[in-house]
Amino acid sequence: MKFHQVVVAACSSILLAGCVQDTGRGTAPGTPSSTSNVTSVPTPMSRTGSTAPPSLAEQGCLRDVTRTTNNPDVVLLSSEFSQAGTQVIVGVGPQRARWSCIGYSDGSTAEIVSLTDEGSL
Repeated sequence: MKFHQVVVAACSSILLAGCVQDTGRGTAPGTPSSTSNVTSVPTPMSRTGSTAPPSLAEQGCLRDVTRTTNNPDVVLLSSEFSQAGTQVIVGVGPQRARWSCIGYSDGSTAEIVSLTDEGSL
């Protein structure tokens, strides 16, 4: 009976090892992104552990926030994937004014909004 328990435990371990998903998303701290004029800055919600370039959703937000603000100095501050659309936070300019954007897997975007309290400017 003990041999049977060892076999079941070994098989369970092997099967469970396949349940881990590495999405490969993220940027190591201090590593610049491969998109021109874009740098990745680590934050609690940012992608970490990989040197992969920004996803199409993130690239779309970086592109469209640049167009909306007419400022090419943008950085990816954070992103949170959802099947409905990726919530992307972009920093703009030297003070990294925060902008929010919804990015989609085809590179299109929606809801580009400044998160800066413009009343205090």
